Amino acid sequence: MFEIVFLGTSASAPSIYRGLPSQAILAGEHRFLIDCGEGTQRQILRSGIGFKRLNKILLTHGHLDHILGLGGLMSTFARWENIEEVEIWGGQATLNRVQKLLFGVVLEFERLPIEIHLIDLNPGRIVQAKDFDVIAFPVTHRGSGNFGFIFQEQNRRPFLVEKAEALGVPAGPERGQLVKGNPITLADGRLITPDMVMGEEARGAKLVVIGDAGRTDNLLEYVADADVLVIEATFLDDEADTARDVGHITARQAARLALEANVKSLILTHVSRRYPERRIVAEARSVFPDAYVARDLDHFVVRRGLPAEKITDMPEPPPETDEETGLGGTP
Repeated sequence: MFEIVFLGTSASAPSIYRGLPSQAILAGEHRFLIDCGEGTQRQILRSGIGFKRLNKILLTHGHLDHILGLGGLMSTFARWENIEEVEIWGGQATLNRVQKLLFGVVLEFERLPIEIHLIDLNPGRIVQAKDFDVIAFPVTHRGSGNFGFIFQEQNRRPFLVEKAEALGVPAGPERGQLVKGNPITLADGRLITPDMVMGEEARGAKLVVIGDAGRTDNLLEYVADADVLVIEATFLDDEADTARDVGHITARQAARLALEANVKSLILTHVSRRYPERRIVAEARSVFPDAYVARDLDHFVVRRGLPAEKITDMPEPPPETDEETGLGGTP
């Protein structure tokens, strides 16, 4: 099981109701931050998850709306939080920009009580935990070094309690040994092997998170059979040409990807203030019914074989206009 908390869901610039891109992924005792737009640290506090163990930061790419919050967050970590080291993962072009931001401006004269590790991303497994892996894969967007991330639980074989009881396997350490794959010998001398009490192997939960993307045809193999796909929806289909020109996709394109990849649930983020949320939802659901538009501080649970479970009830933001945000132009 994974949990995802949306800290910022706007595209390019914040609005009254949406902050800049960032999500927290909770995986047991592990916590990851994906992207860190301006204002992320305040959203972390508002969400209630806090900073504890939030020391692995995965960057989808180096555009400012996805990294500018790192300056404030690292400054806070350096002064107030009991965090000894932080890992920041990104493509080389992204890390070059982060290096200048953190060590050329924000922390230039600091004697840091924490170690900040900048780790160059390459496609493949980047984290191997006890129960899950994190895998990076390439994404097409403007510039080089853009990545998406797969959070994949280890496959599991369920323990069949009814079969164990029928065979006379007592509750306790004997069953634990069978779960670990070890045979046991009962008091009457019978040998019980794991295959006698374990079910068929089942794939663990799969969560795929993609930031900005300019095409979807090269994502299918990575997204395939995901329980939840998180991806941008910066434009609607009537502006597909504009989306292509600036390296983004539409809500309809995201929905088609989810449909073709046999995804259980689709969560759209990085949305433009130019569109009411209901239009984005309507376009996506016309292709893929189990689609959502994330709102700031939305909290979802990802389980194997099940649609995304939303465990918050954030109010729908009203339609935004350039007059309300004080901003205009292409997101």
